Amino acid sequence: MTSLATAFDAKSNSIGFLRWLMAFMVIFSHAGPIAGFYGGKDLGTQWSSEQSLGGVAVCGFFFLSGFLITRSKMGPSSTPRFFWHRALRIYPGWFLALIVTAFALAPIAWYAETGSWDGYFDATSESPFTYFSNNVTLVMQQLNIAGMGTSTPLYEGTGILDWNGSAWTLAFEFGAYILVGVLGVVGALTNRLVGGIVAGAIIVLASMQWMGVGSLAALGPYFGDFRFLLLMAPFAWGILFCLFKDKVPIDDRLAIAMALVAAYTYARGGWLVAGQYAFCYVLIWFAVRVKITRWDKYGDFSYGIYIIGWPLMYFATYFDVQEWGWLAYHAVVIVGCHIYAFASWHLIERPAMTLKGWTPKWLIRLLAKTKPRRERIAAVWRRHAVITPSPTFTPSKPAGRGSITAPSPVPAPSQKVVR
Repeated sequence: MTSLATAFDAKSNSIGFLRWLMAFMVIFSHAGPIAGFYGGKDLGTQWSSEQSLGGVAVCGFFFLSGFLITRSKMGPSSTPRFFWHRALRIYPGWFLALIVTAFALAPIAWYAETGSWDGYFDATSESPFTYFSNNVTLVMQQLNIAGMGTSTPLYEGTGILDWNGSAWTLAFEFGAYILVGVLGVVGALTNRLVGGIVAGAIIVLASMQWMGVGSLAALGPYFGDFRFLLLMAPFAWGILFCLFKDKVPIDDRLAIAMALVAAYTYARGGWLVAGQYAFCYVLIWFAVRVKITRWDKYGDFSYGIYIIGWPLMYFATYFDVQEWGWLAYHAVVIVGCHIYAFASWHLIERPAMTLKGWTPKWLIRLLAKTKPRRERIAAVWRRHAVITPSPTFTPSKPAGRGSITAPSPVPAPSQKVVR
């Protein structure tokens, strides 16, 4: 039977297509609360009591990210270089989304709502300038701008004022990168048994959360927020698939069975405890068995679509585009998302990725000066480290692309995120 290690080809798979598809699953899902479709609820909640279709997509984003990011960290790059690559992939596009939202979409929407520019740029509360500065780290500390949006379907139906309800997942995404970085530093990726125990523990804790077993909040502040394990569990599942890819079978019959499990648990219950993991298997099976290899020919648009999807959908409601009907509203949003994502990729995201190998001169000098000391420390660490590589372990080549990121985001309100 073919294993994932044998079947997966970093240059020939359908992951780009899947991330694009899941970005639009998030968008279609959030059209409910944002534009008033589906009874004002996220699409999917009509059939499932556990997760919307947007949430399903975000689960998929985090699973694929866990697989790809772990694979990248197991490559030859150093840990600082690993984090530099991750920052280049997620932050430049996010900065652009914040700027476009605060200084293009929101002021136009403000004018449409008030008939004047007065009070927007000089807002004393929730100003567009603080919208950028408060959210620049990925942690969403300011959701609205200048108190606007009280005339939108989102506010009328839910009482929410939010310019990017998908973006909350981005901070968790970067937190997952930190987890992988730490696992790499302590050797828990070269010794896959240790890495597997850590990832498995995350999944067990998530299951305990959904089954109401114990008080996880006592373990630390992160566990007091249900979203932490909601997103970290599929990411950890992706880590396991990467660490044990030689043990993961790629089998058509198993994929059919997992698809049935995912569908059943989504509709009848058990999605968060078991169904989402079955769904993730179907994703990786599809990625290697149904190779849509030229989907990213013109660029990797999934991240841009994810982080701008909610703002564009929200923006459209200021002009009552939802009154044109479901089809017209979604057509406008889909076209707008692709135009933005194309520009973001070619003007910001791809140029930023060309800096992956850049090192500032001052750091080069510092590294050269401290090299002897660092080598001595590394030698001591290797002699005393408890975690040692598995005898049969062979490092993977670095992944061709980074994660999605994921809206975001989002669900992210609402992959990735989102994504």
